[in-house]
Amino acid sequence: MKKFLISICCVLCFCIIPISSITSSNNVYAYDGNVKSCILIDFNSGEVLEENNADEKLPIASMVKIMTLLLTFEEMDNGNLTLDTLITTTENASGMGGSQVFIDPYVSYTAEQLIKSVIMASANDASVALAEYISGSESTFVNKMNMRAKELGMSNTLYANCTGLPEPNQYSTARDVATLMKELLRHKIYFKYSTIWMDELIHPSGRKTELVNTNKLTRYYNGCDAGKTGSTDEAGYCLCASAIRSDMRLISVVIGAKTGQERFNESANLLNFGFANFENKNLFSKNVSLGKVGVKKSKVTEIDYYPEKDYAVLVKKGDKEAYKTEIVIDEKISAPIKAGEQIGTIMVIKNGEIKDKVNIVLKEDLNSLSYKDSLDKIISKW
Repeated sequence: MKKFLISICCVLCFCIIPISSITSSNNVYAYDGNVKSCILIDFNSGEVLEENNADEKLPIASMVKIMTLLLTFEEMDNGNLTLDTLITTTENASGMGGSQVFIDPYVSYTAEQLIKSVIMASANDASVALAEYISGSESTFVNKMNMRAKELGMSNTLYANCTGLPEPNQYSTARDVATLMKELLRHKIYFKYSTIWMDELIHPSGRKTELVNTNKLTRYYNGCDAGKTGSTDEAGYCLCASAIRSDMRLISVVIGAKTGQERFNESANLLNFGFANFENKNLFSKNVSLGKVGVKKSKVTEIDYYPEKDYAVLVKKGDKEAYKTEIVIDEKISAPIKAGEQIGTIMVIKNGEIKDKVNIVLKEDLNSLSYKDSLDKIISKW
């Protein structure tokens, strides 16, 4: 069939998004060397908005637990674990040093209790208990961590444990951590615990341990609902944080700050820069018709066509012609055609380069003319 081409220039309007945080807003991010490495990415597209030394291999302390959590939630997705699953702890898990919730050995905690302890309190003992339940041992679980990192394209990451406790052969990068957090945030159950500020763990014995969220940004930064802190002498102070405003979610990673407050300030500065200078713009919606196309062998002479899905892009504020869309569709459509069947393509173009393609479909069945319909049509014309 012949094709015809429609070119649409998407006008991107200037829009100010209010900034509110624990530090002042910035239209310019100024890297001053206070951290060893950092990056800021857009969650939806993965596009990098700012970076400095983002591929330097560094110890990342408890940000290692982002992978521990991801594998735990994927076990739930696969039906191998539920929040109510009882996990019997070992002496090895309960003896973990560093940040912990002081779990007892040889007793049972629910998976939910352990997951909440990892997310809120960065508990090493709870992390190892989960790892041992899922894989039988921490070392086997670490192999799984490294395999998953490769699958996600985290080529500059190597895990040696599931906690982030110092190991000479354990490292990652700001870019890889951002990639990992992007994957973790696809699991909506994570948000059930990530914004809880204070809670308590009730042990089987009745003893209680107070849980306080280690990520201060969830309380003090507008829109922050996710994050993982980390700190060791080797890694310095680290934080991967995510915030959402006006349907735009950003992920920041800071590695190697000199103080705990500095990591929060630097993370807030990165997020401020992103929200002040960028916005998501809808190019087209699956529920809004792109136009009409002529049809053959049907009761109707033309029919509306639609994109297969909603499509938003990240743009710099004030950039009025950042993206164009080009529609290529069959010039003549003949019935029968089922709803959802592809009849064309939308090409998303940036700076003259095709960035993506989206199918064009019909939203309703296009039925063929019956013999009676054809006869009635002929008679009406005669």
